[in-house]
Amino acid sequence: QVQLVESGGGLVQAGDSLRLSCATSGRIFSSYAMGWFRQAPGKERECVAAISWSGASTDYANSVKGRFTISRDNAKNTVYLQMNSLKPEDTAVYYCAAHHTTMVHQVFTSRGEYDYWGQGTQVTVSS
Repeated sequence: QVQLVESGGGLVQAGDSLRLSCATSGRIFSSYAMGWFRQAPGKERECVAAISWSGASTDYANSVKGRFTISRDNAKNTVYLQMNSLKPEDTAVYYCAAHHTTMVHQVFTSRGEYDYWGQGTQVTVSS
């Protein structure tokens, strides 16, 4: 079992930055690929960023490329999402998720591929 706890959300103005953190506990963190998803009211949950077990591979939704950066610190069992130049359309609940894999450099962007989820953290961007 893996427990995920997100933090770092809040209310910011357009153009501001936030860094989300996802602390994990339980099984070996480094054997999990990680992803950040978000869900806005009335919309599907979408993957905004994903990172491989190794940390060597990442992928981003087109809407956040160049503004968001996903990273991980396997020694601290934590994955981060640095969000810069925030826009009102980034407003959503952000979730981190973990996918157990033996594929060291593979990223996963499909919601159905993830085994464990955090409770979510609200990000609100005002215009």
